[in-house]
Amino acid sequence: MTLCRLIAIALIPLLATPRTVQAQTATPTPKPPPPITRAAPSVEDVATTPLSDLNIRKKGVPDILIRAQAAPYGLTGMGRCSAIQKEVSKLNAVLGEDVDAARRSGRKVIPGKVAQDLVGGILPFRGIVREISGANAENRALQQAIYAGFARRAFLKGVGLQKRCGYPARPG
Repeated sequence: MTLCRLIAIALIPLLATPRTVQAQTATPTPKPPPPITRAAPSVEDVATTPLSDLNIRKKGVPDILIRAQAAPYGLTGMGRCSAIQKEVSKLNAVLGEDVDAARRSGRKVIPGKVAQDLVGGILPFRGIVREISGANAENRALQQAIYAGFARRAFLKGVGLQKRCGYPARPG
């Protein structure tokens, strides 16, 4: 047998494999990101604190919060309860549970927050570095967007209550 023929015979199973693999492999659904207002930072948040302080790692403002800033009390497209429920659910996914549904842990010390503060303490003159790098400005912009998101969610729940919508389009 020639070398070309051996290579061709070896490649035949590989050519048939993609269809088989594609049929057997389900595309995993991407895990939604955690709410940006969660109390306890993740391990990733703790590990990347110095990068955030230097404004190298930027989280950015989620699109729904940008829209909330632009029109926190807008009702365009919110004529039906289902639209209000969908919008409130999207806000809940980004902001975390609203005060009417939040469960209190009663815990005073949050280990992840302590770890993040310890890692953040490694950087000398952290406050000045954050200001110069723009990390504080980015954080202020995110906090303003979060505030607009809270206002939008509360407004929509009020509208949902008036329309007698079901939860989550009304307070629970």
